[in-house]
Amino acid sequence: MSSQTADDHVFKALAHPRRRELLDQLKDAPQTTGMLCEAFPDIDRCTVMLHLKVLEEAELVVAKREGRERWNHLNALPIKHIHDRWISQYAGHALSIIDRLKSDLEG
Repeated sequence: MSSQTADDHVFKALAHPRRRELLDQLKDAPQTTGMLCEAFPDIDRCTVMLHLKVLEEAELVVAKREGRERWNHLNALPIKHIHDRWISQYAGHALSIIDRLKSDLEG
């Protein structure tokens, strides 16, 4: 998968608030799909599975079967890649604009 396509998958996955909530649930420790379903009683198991599939396609979640259980693990590397590629570059530019504005206002 090209870097552009990978970025598109990550942005798509992060665009939905429920998927971001699922990632928050996995931030501290892996969880089974059943545990994630219990954490979101307002949506059914099928919907949780669909969200997990989008997260897996973006490589934000890695699922491993252990017996009858499916453990979901957070993979934060795609988020770091987005930060390095997009956020840090634009943040630096924004900070230089703010610094110039501060200098103009003070000066």
